[in-house]
Amino acid sequence: MLRTEDLPLLNALLNGAATICLLAGRWAIARKRIAQHRAWMLAALGFSTAFLVSYLVYHFSTHVVTPFAGTGIWRPIYYSILTSHVVLAPAVPVLAVIAVWRGLRMQVARHRAIVRWAFPIWLYVSVTGVLIYLMLYHWFAPAQ
Repeated sequence: MLRTEDLPLLNALLNGAATICLLAGRWAIARKRIAQHRAWMLAALGFSTAFLVSYLVYHFSTHVVTPFAGTGIWRPIYYSILTSHVVLAPAVPVLAVIAVWRGLRMQVARHRAIVRWAFPIWLYVSVTGVLIYLMLYHWFAPAQ
């Protein structure tokens, strides 16, 4: 049974899975493997959607904001990553859905135009989501 306190780990795993799918999808399209690219990108969208649902369930059910326990140079590093993540994250669902929709409809020029923005933002948000989890719950977690 999944407990509410397990959701931050689940969120990090979903972000990590989305990252892997995004990179695999990029690798596939670079080799003109369109069917593989489509499958990887749909999987990335699925993992990102599952992440968003899990994230919202966690925050709406717990109202918990875990404080960052790191000190020194790590505080501005953490808050810089967190700020950029929070600013860019709301764009991901919109950009990703537009990119996937255009790709599925084989609107190649329009797909490429949106992917120039969508891919790096989506990848950055996925990677930094994992980093934020690691910084909060493992690398700088308060002693228990």
